[in-house]
Amino acid sequence: MTKPASRQYVRPKDIDERSTLGQRIGWRLEAIAWDVLYWGPMKLLGPDRASKTAGWIVRSIAPLFSQNRTVKRNLRLAFPDWSEDKIEATAKAAWTSVGQTAGELPHLPKIHPYAGDRVEVVNADRLDAVEAADKGAVFISGHFANWEVMAAVICRRPVDCLVTYRALNNPHIDKRINKVRHDYGIGVLAPKGLGTRELMRALSAGRAVALMNDQKFNQGLAVPFFGHDAMTAPGPSRLAVKYDVPVIPVSTVRTGPARFRVTIHEPMMRTPGLDDDAATKDMVERITAFIEAEVRANPGQWFWQHRRWPKSAWRDAGV
Repeated sequence: MTKPASRQYVRPKDIDERSTLGQRIGWRLEAIAWDVLYWGPMKLLGPDRASKTAGWIVRSIAPLFSQNRTVKRNLRLAFPDWSEDKIEATAKAAWTSVGQTAGELPHLPKIHPYAGDRVEVVNADRLDAVEAADKGAVFISGHFANWEVMAAVICRRPVDCLVTYRALNNPHIDKRINKVRHDYGIGVLAPKGLGTRELMRALSAGRAVALMNDQKFNQGLAVPFFGHDAMTAPGPSRLAVKYDVPVIPVSTVRTGPARFRVTIHEPMMRTPGLDDDAATKDMVERITAFIEAEVRANPGQWFWQHRRWPKSAWRDAGV
């Protein structure tokens, strides 16, 4: 298998081509603030203190933002039997997790998945099996704890894997984040929007691909998630069906500041006897059930800030 060139950075050009002069000036100012107010101070603190400090800051200021209402409404929808005290406590935990992830970002190269005691990898032999098979696979996960760690666990085993990411509007910050990801051992990233053809090429060549599959996708399939239909991207499932490769779920659990347990779960294979469309829908449902189970196991470590369900689901549930 041919390994990809190291440290590739690809950015969707349409983001920058649509920008105005005012936006480009604003991006420069944002990048300066990023370096001075966030990146520099967090780097000075070290991984443990940065994780704790950023977690406390974000948890403290979260109630000031409207997105906190989204978190609570999502929690009420998913857990209708919970008390308001439990909703509030889980919302705070979710904000703490987001803050910890931000605090840990400058220190990713120090959170090595296979050196030191910061990351426990469960079932790493399943990664070795993917690499040895030379056939490829579709790794899927969700925004659990610090989801950056998951990609490094795969790529640093090493598995020849193309990882998708969402490009930020600000090109200066986007490039900074991609550099730290590359320094963390994630060699090739495909931005969403440009990534589909790259993913297909990778799987055709016997390489693996990794995607998040837990966020709203308006053009997706409506499948049950916590008992309510949620529009879900069929892309990962469709790729697995098309190229006849396994879907391998991966979960990440935070066990402490800048410490994690990453589990490589049993591969999901196409259900026999189904045509391509039915097999894709079946796989989407199975992946979504996996995501739900992981969220239920650690509800304070998932990204509840995202509007996963349509507003109609909130309205029908009276939340």
